[in-house]
Amino acid sequence: MINNLLQKYRKEVAPALMAEFGYKNIMQVPRIKKVIINVGSGRFAKDAAFLENIDNTLKKITGQKPVRTKAKKAISNFKIRENMDIGAMVTLRGKVMYDFLERMLDITLPRTRDFRGISAKSFDRSGNYTLGFKENSAFPELGSAEIDKVHGLEVVINIQAKNQEEGRALLTKLGFPFKK
Repeated sequence: MINNLLQKYRKEVAPALMAEFGYKNIMQVPRIKKVIINVGSGRFAKDAAFLENIDNTLKKITGQKPVRTKAKKAISNFKIRENMDIGAMVTLRGKVMYDFLERMLDITLPRTRDFRGISAKSFDRSGNYTLGFKENSAFPELGSAEIDKVHGLEVVINIQAKNQEEGRALLTKLGFPFKK
């Protein structure tokens, strides 16, 4: 079964972007390649229970086992050693990615505290978009009783586009609620 967001992309968004930017081939149209969800442990890097909590949170939100991120080099001021676990991340592609994005747009974003839209300034030069959540409690997959420690997370939407303008047009047409 095809996801609603993927159907919307194929039937409405791609033809609209082809007309707007004057593409001759459907393969030139910007599209979402992958979504990366990243959580850093911060000052709790030495706390194994906190890292386990991050793993469980990501597993429930995405349905995939997270990969632990390791420190590339030692930084004495932050008490970090080389190859020390400092966070976790999950990369989503295909159907799972579109399912996650649809849940994020329809359920998670409206549940965030004082939500008035997402910033349109979080694009990089290539058109990729980064969105941060201050609390993991906004995700409906996590019950309020299951949350031991509240932590933030970062969602990076990797877009195959030439520039910011194309990436912004794609996400706007997909229904991302940008601030005016």
